[in-house]
Amino acid sequence: MPLHPQAKAFLDIINASDRTPMRALGAEKAREAYAARPKYFASQWVDVFSVENRVVEQNNLSIPIRIYSPKQSQALLPVCIFYHGGGMVIGTLDGYDTLCRQICVQSDCIIVSVDYRLAPEHKFPAAIDDAYTALLWVLQQAETFGGDKNNIAISGDSAGGSLAAVVTILARDQGISNIKCQVLIYPATASHADSSSHLAFAKGYFLERDTVLWFHESYIVSDKNREDFRYAPLIAKELTHLPPTLIIVAGYDTLRDEGVAYANRLTASGIDVSLQEYPGMFHPFVSLAGVLDEGKEAISAVAKTLRKFTQK
Repeated sequence: MPLHPQAKAFLDIINASDRTPMRALGAEKAREAYAARPKYFASQWVDVFSVENRVVEQNNLSIPIRIYSPKQSQALLPVCIFYHGGGMVIGTLDGYDTLCRQICVQSDCIIVSVDYRLAPEHKFPAAIDDAYTALLWVLQQAETFGGDKNNIAISGDSAGGSLAAVVTILARDQGISNIKCQVLIYPATASHADSSSHLAFAKGYFLERDTVLWFHESYIVSDKNREDFRYAPLIAKELTHLPPTLIIVAGYDTLRDEGVAYANRLTASGIDVSLQEYPGMFHPFVSLAGVLDEGKEAISAVAKTLRKFTQK
C-alpha cells in the first residue's frame, strides 16, 4: 500500500526541511529538539479528573511518574502502566502527556506514566530496572491513588514497547499473575537493526536507520547485552503464559518487522495476540495523532483493548 496521503504530506514537509540528524545533535540537543516540536502534532489535549506527579523511591532508585485518573470512583480502577518511546535516549513525561490523557479518558483506566532513566548517561539495564521497579511500586501502592492492584495492564511505544514486553516477561517469571494485558505500540524487540524493514525504510520515513543504530549504540554497554532478552525481548527463550497482547505496527516503519516477528512468536507460544498494522503509516504515527487520523484510530484501538481486558 502507498503512504497514506496525510503521512506523505507530513513526510514531504519534514524531508524538505533542514533537519539535523539526531546522531549529529547528540543526546542533550536531541532532547531539546524533541521538546520543541510543535504541540499540534500530538493528539488532542483532554481534561482528566486528576493528574498527580510522584516519585517512586524504591530499590535505591528515584523514578518520576505521572498518574492520570479518569474519574472519581468509589470502586478501585484498573491501572495501565505506560513507558514512553525515544530509543532509550529521548522522551519525557511532558512529551507523552496528551497521549496518556487520551488513553486515560477513552479506556477509563488510571495511567501511570514512567520517566525511566535515559542513555547514554544511564546504560542498559537502567531503563529496565526503573520500568520493573515502577511495576512493583504500583502493585504495592495502587490503592493510594484509587487503583486496583489486581487489575494491571502494561503498555508502551517504541523503546517503551520493548520495556513493556520485558516487564511483562519478568512479572511472569516472578509469579505476578494480575497483569491482564499488554499493549505494544510499534515495539523495538530485536537485538540488531538489520531486518528488511530497517533496510527498506532506512531513510526518508522519519525514524531513520542511522538514528536507530545511534539509539542502540547509546544504550548498549557491550555486544554481550544483545544476547540478553531484557535488551531484545524477541530473543526470549520462553514466551508462554503471557497475557493477551495488542501489537500495533506501521507499514513504513523501520521497526515494523521486529514488531511482527514478536507477534508471531507470541502467537506460536499460544498467546492471545491481536496484530494491527496501519500499512500507510510511519513511525511514530500514534504520537502524531494531531495531524494523522490513523493515529487517532490507533489510540482508540489501544483504549478498546484496555477496556476489554481490564473492565470487570
